[in-house]
Amino acid sequence: MAQYCNEPSRTFNEYLLIPGFTAKDTRVENVSLKTPIVKYKKGEESEIQANIPLVSAVMQAVSDDNMAVALAKEGGISFIFVSQPIESQVEMVKRAKAYKAGFVKSDSNLRPDQTMQDVLNMKAKSGHSTIAITDDGTAEGKVLGLVTSRDYRVSRMDPNTKISDFMTPFDKLIYAKDGCTLSEANDILWDNKLNAVPVIDDQQRLTHFVFRKDYDNHKSNPNELLDAHKRYVVGAGVNTRDYEERIPALVEAGADVLCIDSSEGYSEWQGETLKWVRDRYGDTVKIGAGNVVDKEGFDYLAKAGADFVKIGIGGGSICITREQKGIGRGQATAVIEVAQARDDYFKKTGVYIPICSDGGIVYDYHMTLALAMGADFLMMGRYFARFDESPTNKLNVNGNYVKEYWGEGSNRARNWQRYDLGGDPRMKFEEGVDSYVPYAGSLHDNVNLSLNKVKSTMCNCGCISIKDLQQNGKMTLVSATSIVEGGAHDVILRDSSQNAIR
Repeated sequence: MAQYCNEPSRTFNEYLLIPGFTAKDTRVENVSLKTPIVKYKKGEESEIQANIPLVSAVMQAVSDDNMAVALAKEGGISFIFVSQPIESQVEMVKRAKAYKAGFVKSDSNLRPDQTMQDVLNMKAKSGHSTIAITDDGTAEGKVLGLVTSRDYRVSRMDPNTKISDFMTPFDKLIYAKDGCTLSEANDILWDNKLNAVPVIDDQQRLTHFVFRKDYDNHKSNPNELLDAHKRYVVGAGVNTRDYEERIPALVEAGADVLCIDSSEGYSEWQGETLKWVRDRYGDTVKIGAGNVVDKEGFDYLAKAGADFVKIGIGGGSICITREQKGIGRGQATAVIEVAQARDDYFKKTGVYIPICSDGGIVYDYHMTLALAMGADFLMMGRYFARFDESPTNKLNVNGNYVKEYWGEGSNRARNWQRYDLGGDPRMKFEEGVDSYVPYAGSLHDNVNLSLNKVKSTMCNCGCISIKDLQQNGKMTLVSATSIVEGGAHDVILRDSSQNAIR
């Protein structure tokens, strides 16, 4: 007979955290959720650390460039979906990386002999009202002036008016010199009450803009996750089929971290993909792999060179792998075993490889449990699919607002690369469903609410960091009756829609 595991396959719902001693300084505002994303050596720090332990799933219905920007503002990372042409995925990465850069390349440029109508057309095309006026109408041309919304009033100006008649000429421009720091440029913005300041080199050519709105955005998003160039950190999915073409294109586009997207990662195909990355790029390209559910799977990917390892098979809300193929493992059991394997690997090699729990999160408190069990960060699909920022349609179904949500293993996604085993690529049966999820509003509001719950629970456990929770937190298995006891029971709820006696 096949090897048999005596340990039951358990879910997050079968555990509770036990309160620990809460000191006076163990308060929500003192809790840090900063967490490593890619591997590092003992005594060092991870090159990529998220400010919150949440990443969005590599899914068509979840992670595009809009989600990447929204989640990076909160301190997390989005992995832009791979089941699309290389060119379109690259463009999504580029848009996300360019959205907020501190120093922003100009994409709105005109010549002084053009007209007010050209200004209006440019504004309609780019959405930007700050336009650089150069000798050749390109971002690389010699700067002759600048046009902002302060320089004209649409209702009072003839559309045929030459730009040279109303622009702010170069000799009256307030600008920063190329080579200045972002802090210095922001000082110029505020000292002169400007909305934008151009950065100009010794040849009078525009190198960048620095915008006041970006400063304001940072003040309202103190956790935003930025790279060394003050751009948002962006992830991207890859597969084991076209990686030799896709990975170089994504790296060139600026993707900070990659993730092999597969339903099952304990495979030679993932080993070959990781070897190719290491042979070509060494450790400069960061790439995670998975999914696995046990020590053997983790060890294989760790030795193959994965920067992080993703855990979970069949636990996603739209995943039907377990019922279709009878394969998988309860997410809690999988996380606990792989976390132990990670710790053993760290003790043996001095290399810490973060693990990502993917799937099985139903309630907010499951996030805290997954972290306590050893996950360094959490990948979620359904959770993020409910928000305004996900790329799917918002619909009214039977009087309720919902958003579309489908699995990468569904016929709708047609993502055969994720599920085939190297042979015939045609999808023979579905491993995901096409569904709806309740619409929940903005990502910002929901993420903040969820993470406040996580922080509050950590305080109840006497912990103020994820590592502290993993080392000092305590958990208990729960019985079926104690699960009932944990909710409202033996009362008549006031809400008319829930007026049954519990």
